[in-house]
Amino acid sequence: MELRKYKGQEPLSLLGFGAMRLPRLNDQTQEIDKEKAFEMIDYAMAHGVNYYDTSYVYHAGLSEPFLGEALSRYPRESYHIATKLPPWPPVSTEDDIKRIFDEQLARFKTDYFDFYLIHNYSSNTRKNIEKLHFYDFLREKKEQGYIKRLGFSMHDTPEMLAEIADKHEWDFAQIQLNYLDWDMQKAKEQYEVLTSRGLPVTVMEPIRGGGLVNLCPESIKILHDYNPDASAASWALRFVASLPNVLVVLSGMSTLDQVKDNINTMTNFKPLSDEERAVLEKAVAAYRKTGSIPCTSCGYCMPCPAGVDIPRTFALYNAHCAKKSAWDFVQEYRALGDEHQAHRCIRCGKCMMHCPQNIKIPDQMHSIAEFAAEMMRTTPDRPFADAVKIK
Repeated sequence: MELRKYKGQEPLSLLGFGAMRLPRLNDQTQEIDKEKAFEMIDYAMAHGVNYYDTSYVYHAGLSEPFLGEALSRYPRESYHIATKLPPWPPVSTEDDIKRIFDEQLARFKTDYFDFYLIHNYSSNTRKNIEKLHFYDFLREKKEQGYIKRLGFSMHDTPEMLAEIADKHEWDFAQIQLNYLDWDMQKAKEQYEVLTSRGLPVTVMEPIRGGGLVNLCPESIKILHDYNPDASAASWALRFVASLPNVLVVLSGMSTLDQVKDNINTMTNFKPLSDEERAVLEKAVAAYRKTGSIPCTSCGYCMPCPAGVDIPRTFALYNAHCAKKSAWDFVQEYRALGDEHQAHRCIRCGKCMMHCPQNIKIPDQMHSIAEFAAEMMRTTPDRPFADAVKIK
């Protein structure tokens, strides 16, 4: 496993285990399939992964207790915990901050956090963070030894990132960075903001919630033709891990196969060559033509008051953009159930308050509802190839 040192201190595994997308017992619940998840953690620990990232809210609050149970079977010095404090309910008062921080320590069965973050410090959450004195509380906890390194995560503009980076004394910052967002979401500028200030970067969404694995066929062919043995995920991980100021690359892994593939990528790590970068640029150009919606399936938009399954709806639409199979889209969209489909959107806008990608979700739901209605009206009930392929 490739290791990188935090400001000359103890080495961290270049691959970090993101615990936001652990295997679930079923699609209707956030309850974690512990048998599968334990196997994944044990494999990661055995192969040198020592950085584990989560949040108080992941898996509806179940991620931290699971990680605490899984990691506490190992010596405390053998792993690093990174978790986050959300600046939205259930945090509404200063008393909530103290209560939740203490609860997190108990969940992990520890008396300190290696890395601790304010969760999504951005223009949408800034008012609450400053009103409730998040930083002051956490800075005091750091001085008391409960936090080793204090940072923040962010989904916002480079300008807002610079403002917050300069506002307080930080040890590191976590941003969304991948080869698609390098230009599209100005991730390059964000990386440069942090690098110029000497702040190490931990990377979230390097595979864009799995979106950079499920590329369009043309993009996949470009990558496969160049290197048939390299997975699509490995291209994405190597892109961000090749940046010198990246400390840890987080991957929200859901299966043991994903853990094995990502560990293989980060073992005897090789940065991308100039030739490989050119190949990746060709693949990106092909993918951008599909018109996919930039959703990472993070689930922050949920639950929807009207019952719409927003992440799944976007995933089905994006799969259609990539593969152009109307029959597949119609069957899977129907399987959502009428109560979870896009036409149920009431345009309340609650989802947009928490969307890290700043997607205009109600507008997109309206468009997808019209698209789905047309597909269901015109698509045959049987998958005859000539009838279902749409250009």
